Amino acid sequence: MDTLTSIQVFLKVAETGNFSAASELLGLSRAMTSKHVKALEDRLGVRLLNRTTRRVSLTEAGLAYLQRAGQAMADLEDAELAVTDLHDNPRGVLKINAPMSFGIVHLGPALPDFLAENPELTVDLTLNDRYVDLVEEGYDVAVRIGRLPDSSYIARKIAPVRMVAAASPAYLAAHGTPQHPDDLGQHRCLVYTYSSRPEFWTFERGEESVTVRISGHMRANNGDVLRAAAVGGAGIIAQPTFISGEDVRTGLLVPILCGWTVRGGAIHAVYPQNRHVSSKVRRFVDFLVRRFGPEPAWDREWLERYHIEREAAE
Repeated sequence: MDTLTSIQVFLKVAETGNFSAASELLGLSRAMTSKHVKALEDRLGVRLLNRTTRRVSLTEAGLAYLQRAGQAMADLEDAELAVTDLHDNPRGVLKINAPMSFGIVHLGPALPDFLAENPELTVDLTLNDRYVDLVEEGYDVAVRIGRLPDSSYIARKIAPVRMVAAASPAYLAAHGTPQHPDDLGQHRCLVYTYSSRPEFWTFERGEESVTVRISGHMRANNGDVLRAAAVGGAGIIAQPTFISGEDVRTGLLVPILCGWTVRGGAIHAVYPQNRHVSSKVRRFVDFLVRRFGPEPAWDREWLERYHIEREAAE
């Protein structure tokens, strides 16, 4: 049997977890699908799949082969794209991972324009705030926010991430306004648990840098939940302006410590390092740069209010 076809069949069976489903998608009989996988196992001399009457699962060898073979097939697809009109007219499925708050508030509203520019593409978007392994979990590209750890991925900066420390007028009226970062130890601070150092906030002023340990009676793994809690008077937040900038602009939240800046980072598009970057990934990353960089719209609106507060503080 043709080895390349057998690899494609194996990948589809691994993806669906079912011979029947894979057969239907491939347009093959179940018997032929099974023969292809068996031929591949015989050729490799290992069992790739554990079979039951209802479902199949990957063996340890199967998982290792899936990761390498899947990457090889992706590289082959990229090579084909380089010499066909698909390079200029990408189509297929683009699997994207993005943070929850940014995805809902900013990425989601932008995607219709991206799809209008690329009508033959289908977007499969997953939102969560945890760190995902792009290769292992099958994503083409991820939007990541903050300071990136060292990795083998390619990262392209989309826009800066500015941070703002703020609280509701009611909270500040009841508990006072901090005048120095060290004062935060006496306040209720709302902790974002997916931060690399959740209990520490770093403030900078010129050459001066102060890292303070914060605490409070609320922790959450989602920025919008903490923003809503801060608006309700639960405490002080230090968040990206793409989450809380609108509340600052409208006065629902009041920026504090305006003579200082909270250490931020950047929004990056991150994707696996292949010899050929697929056209669908390139199109998406270029779109993000045009849409959000270099100065995001949410910052242009927010900075006006911030500078007013900062001038008052100074």
